[in-house]
Amino acid sequence: MKKTAMTISYELWGKLYLNITNKCPCACTFCLRQNDDGAYGSDPLWLEHQPDYDEVIENLKTRDLSSYKEIIFCGYGEPTSELDILLKTAEYIRSVCDTPIRLNTNGLANLIHGRKTEQDFKGLIDTVSISLNASDSKAYMAITRPKWTDKDCFAEMLSFAETMKKYVPNVILTVVDVIGEEEIAKSQAVADSIGVTLRVRPLET
Repeated sequence: MKKTAMTISYELWGKLYLNITNKCPCACTFCLRQNDDGAYGSDPLWLEHQPDYDEVIENLKTRDLSSYKEIIFCGYGEPTSELDILLKTAEYIRSVCDTPIRLNTNGLANLIHGRKTEQDFKGLIDTVSISLNASDSKAYMAITRPKWTDKDCFAEMLSFAETMKKYVPNVILTVVDVIGEEEIAKSQAVADSIGVTLRVRPLET
């Protein structure tokens, strides 16, 4: 049974993570939320309701935002699903501290909103980390399981990553280390082809 709470922010490894929505257009096979209520010992990340901007800011005002190494939009949903809240929250953080801001995303914001969104992040996000998950479209669709089965979501994600280089200082594609050396090498080639960094991360982080 899912436990619900209003864990809008949670601390890990000296960083602050923002859980602004549970909405997500994907059902990734490896996603933590498939099997648990929280992340790495956090309180439950299933939200009782969708918080509005005021609720998010009220929560952030209980934190010393300047004390963290990084503030990261990453929770039990795709942060860009609530794009307006994300952007306004980033603006607020920028107004009160200089802590670097990162967005962890599936890179499908343009499909979610039916328009190009990359320019919206200019001046607000320092790093965008995008889940590559696989080195080709067929494998990507099988692993990520997005709701748009009639679209090339792999190509959409890569286009988003490449375009984001114009607006965000650091753009990273990520894969988990359990995919094997051959797949990691292919993923590196994909990242190289659009001129962004590949991060190979442990499955548990």
